[in-house]
Amino acid sequence: MARPVIVLAFNAGSSSLKHTVLEMPAGRRLDRGEAGGLTGGGHAAAAGAVLERLGDAGIRPAAVGHRVVHGGDRHAPAVLDDAVLAELDAVAPLAPLHVPVQLEVARAARARLPGVPHVACFDTAFHRAMPEIAQRLPVPEALWERGVRRYGFHGLSYEYVLSTLGGPPPSRVLMCHLGAGASMAAVRDGRPADTTMSFTPSAGLMMATRAGDLDPGLLLHLMREDRLDAEALDRLVNRESGLLGVGGTPDMRTLVERRGGDPRAALAVDMFCHAARRHAGAMAATLGGVDVLVFTGGIGEHSPEVRAGICDGLAHLGVVLDPAANAANAPVVSAPGAGCEVRVVPTDEDLVIARAAAAARA
Repeated sequence: MARPVIVLAFNAGSSSLKHTVLEMPAGRRLDRGEAGGLTGGGHAAAAGAVLERLGDAGIRPAAVGHRVVHGGDRHAPAVLDDAVLAELDAVAPLAPLHVPVQLEVARAARARLPGVPHVACFDTAFHRAMPEIAQRLPVPEALWERGVRRYGFHGLSYEYVLSTLGGPPPSRVLMCHLGAGASMAAVRDGRPADTTMSFTPSAGLMMATRAGDLDPGLLLHLMREDRLDAEALDRLVNRESGLLGVGGTPDMRTLVERRGGDPRAALAVDMFCHAARRHAGAMAATLGGVDVLVFTGGIGEHSPEVRAGICDGLAHLGVVLDPAANAANAPVVSAPGAGCEVRVVPTDEDLVIARAAAAARA
């Protein structure tokens, strides 16, 4: 039996830093917390404060795992040394809101805990096993050679969800990570086959503040007619659209509560579900059907109304919900005998990070 080790998992967002301390391999949580409103060097300071507090409590991690949104072409977690950090600095422009602050946390943690392995876990790595036809974008070959491709994201969440299904996994699995960011991943025989996010996390489904798929011609039109520059387009596509742009708030729970008396809220919820159904149909076409449909993420786990709105219209795929189970956020929400099993799985990215960090000690 493996000897228990203490692992610290850092999950840095653009203005926040979450941490979880786990005893591995059992995955028992010993500590967790979140700092918000971080700007200009705040992530490093927040990481230092976490490590100082843990040290004062007598907790010294044997390994540290770091979520890194973009790993370029890397297929697996990587121990962070100077060479890997330099490589990730070069990748940072592909995810400028997240990777720089995540590396800031990693450097601060390495400086305070130099004697333990620090492991980067990449949201993009899960999708590197997709076939080339799914990774390719219909652009000139020179851009493919420069790394322009469908990277996909939410890979740590998908890795965890897939691990909960037991083995061997069902042949055709469609996983839906629905939160402030939203995406889907199609998995065939345990291997990723397709996903909705693309070169950046802006593509695919409608999200909290991201538009999801847009006609590129619209962006060209706005550049020419409204003289929008790159910064203005970034705000439009990533921060001012989605649920916020249509419904006036990025919070799905608020929109669901308001939709009875607020036409904008109702439209936002309906558009979100419509976009998800459309992409679910596309993923099902890639798989040739769906055996198991999984909802995860904040919305996917906690909004029966949204799950019902998405599944309504997917009966041709064998998707039929049990209303009582769905209302209770039960682990299985499909009706008995339905052709497609529908599950609700609370995601656990921190556990995936901790497993990779603990493995680096072996």
